[in-house]
Amino acid sequence: MASVLRPRDTDALRNELRRVAVDGGVPLGAGLSSSAALECAVAAGVSDLHDLALLATSSGRSALAAVCVEAENTVAQAPTGGMDQSAALLAEAGRALLLDCRDHSTEQVPFDLAAHGLALLVMDTRAEHALVDGQYAERRESCEQAARELDVTSLREVSVDDLSERLAQLSSDLLRRRARHIITEIERVRETVEALRHNDFPTVGRLFVASHASMRDDFEISVAELDTAVEAAVATGALGARMTGGGFGGSAIALVRADAAEATIAAVESAFADRGFRAPDCFVVTASGSATRDA
Repeated sequence: MASVLRPRDTDALRNELRRVAVDGGVPLGAGLSSSAALECAVAAGVSDLHDLALLATSSGRSALAAVCVEAENTVAQAPTGGMDQSAALLAEAGRALLLDCRDHSTEQVPFDLAAHGLALLVMDTRAEHALVDGQYAERRESCEQAARELDVTSLREVSVDDLSERLAQLSSDLLRRRARHIITEIERVRETVEALRHNDFPTVGRLFVASHASMRDDFEISVAELDTAVEAAVATGALGARMTGGGFGGSAIALVRADAAEATIAAVESAFADRGFRAPDCFVVTASGSATRDA
């Protein structure tokens, strides 16, 4: 952190951080990036405290996001990328953030659901979620192994048009499933962005459902509670639903008509009760702006 923030007095900074009070409404362990929210809030506070003005420019915010990713990787020892931190520090209200993980460029994509009579429903399954138990790292290593076998630096270099031919070159069915998810998910992101630009929300919903099926069957990061939430939401009329976050528990999201949100929540709660699961926590969220001082 010091290499980027360069506080003048490290001991003074430590003393200041000992007096930090943390409060928030992001459920812990719900796959909703509570760790990134904490990292980014503290980093933003440090920048403000030391008059570093890093929140004033997109380049400064990107630098803070990189520091927060390093904290996640080295302190929390979770081998995650920078999506959560970039969203927390670079997002704009009423927009979805398109992040290019290769060059770290971003684009703001229209996502004003309320203007179209829609809402985004979060369904926290309350199934325990963690990224430090080795499952996330195993998926990442599988993808890196598949890239090595295909002689590319990243699976992003494999075109979905060549998918069948390229998958046949891999040494195991496990690697084929892992790679298929990544390659097709990248294409789904492109299609979703294009659909959002044209306010084609039925297509967005269809892509949500396809994404969840891929994460469930090929990447194998879903659990019964997530599948139940997705299935119940779609059966009740949601345009689409998918798990979100790192998987193995946590939350799912559903794209619903605003006037049907409560009915969807009731259907999900009923489905959980029928399966004997712990009651979920469902709530509507809005795409808001990034970390800043609360005036």
